[in-house]
Amino acid sequence: MHKILQPEGWAKPVGYSNGMEARGRQVYVGGQVGWNANCQFETDDFVGQVHQTLKNVVAIVRAAGGEPHHITTLTWYFTDRDEYLASLKQLGPAYREVMGRHFPAMAAVQVVALVEERAKVEIQAIAVIPDGT
Repeated sequence: MHKILQPEGWAKPVGYSNGMEARGRQVYVGGQVGWNANCQFETDDFVGQVHQTLKNVVAIVRAAGGEPHHITTLTWYFTDRDEYLASLKQLGPAYREVMGRHFPAMAAVQVVALVEERAKVEIQAIAVIPDGT
């Protein structure tokens, strides 16, 4: 069971939650980038890499018996803040295709570079799968 934490009087965030409360098995997903299962990039498009990165995160959560709605937090690292902001309109549909209308607590950080040279984004996640699932 997950509960969104929204302090009284705070403006409702768009596309994320300020906090999540959960109980169950914790799954820690290491930073994923936008390559396929063979560690090959199929696109240099930012939105395309985000889409694949989210699919990779969800694949790991599913390997633990979970689903996207069990993800409690996502931390996004990207190399170009301006590209991220310019892509927000296109990111919504790509995000919802993988995650549905589930918006965990999130942080987004611009970094100088990622270890994988072609990577434009890396996403780390924590999921909590309810006991008995």
